Amino acid sequence: MIESINIGGRTCRLFGSEAPACLLVQPSARHENTTLEAEAAHIAALSPIPFVLAAIELEDWIIDLMPWPDGNISRDPEAGRHGHETLQFLLLSILPALQERYGKLPVILGGYSLGGLFALWTSTQTDSFKAIAAASPSVWIHGWLPYARKHVTLADHVYLSLGEQEEHVKNQAIARVGDNLRACHALLQEQLGLERSTLVWEEGNHFTDNEGRLARAFAWCMITAGTPAL
Repeated sequence: MIESINIGGRTCRLFGSEAPACLLVQPSARHENTTLEAEAAHIAALSPIPFVLAAIELEDWIIDLMPWPDGNISRDPEAGRHGHETLQFLLLSILPALQERYGKLPVILGGYSLGGLFALWTSTQTDSFKAIAAASPSVWIHGWLPYARKHVTLADHVYLSLGEQEEHVKNQAIARVGDNLRACHALLQEQLGLERSTLVWEEGNHFTDNEGRLARAFAWCMITAGTPAL
């Protein structure tokens, strides 16, 4: 880790190069703290492009990331009401602070599970992110496909992945994740073209190799988006 800094009252852990060519932004749950260093090392092994991974620690994973309510994910009345606040915090606090430190570099937003869903949703709200790295995104959230059909992505490149076992579960709401992600990928191919979006099927279930999946997502985005190596 390069260092841990405070931005706008939140902890931001920085991993990677002191002289990056790309900024990777990842809203991060506390349970990911133990895997961030391994994730950054995996990214570095997959791509020659120098980067900084900025992991933004969230107060509450579900409340901070859900774009709208869904009782199948959480019945907390605050869930689904604060996604826009998280997005504004990224745009008005995190990005300016990182760009002041490193310069105006290409920015890739990524996340796992709800973090991946948030990244996909964010790409329909702003063009501030060149690419989106969505590993095992929770696109089974109620209403995602109708939303995606009406709101195009503003990113240039999008990486999607899912574990092969994730759609084979008894919970019928979660089981639709496979079909929803296939449909989401088809929409992205129409919007971006065949080479600027991809859907990768990974081994295992939702809890298999989380940091490896996200590392592969970030590395693909950096390489495919044409970020120059220094």
